[in-house]
Amino acid sequence: MIIEFEEKMLELIDARIETASDDELFAGGYLRGHISLSVAKCEEEGIADIEVLKVRINESLDAAKSELSPADRIIVADLWDELQNA
Repeated sequence: MIIEFEEKMLELIDARIETASDDELFAGGYLRGHISLSVAKCEEEGIADIEVLKVRINESLDAAKSELSPADRIIVADLWDELQNA
């Protein structure tokens, strides 16, 4: 179930590539890593609940927030919110 969620998120990111701005391309690539890493960790732990996965992705993004400028954090957060609501 979480694999399907990951595939959906990555497909949504990929579908935007042709029309995305540089900021959106950056945010998409950045999110891909956090999504895939969180999915791998959930699989490793036998977790199949998508809500738990989403919490893990949010935690991963929060833990890495010092990597980004405040403006980039907003761009990434906005894209993540948009993807979750798609």
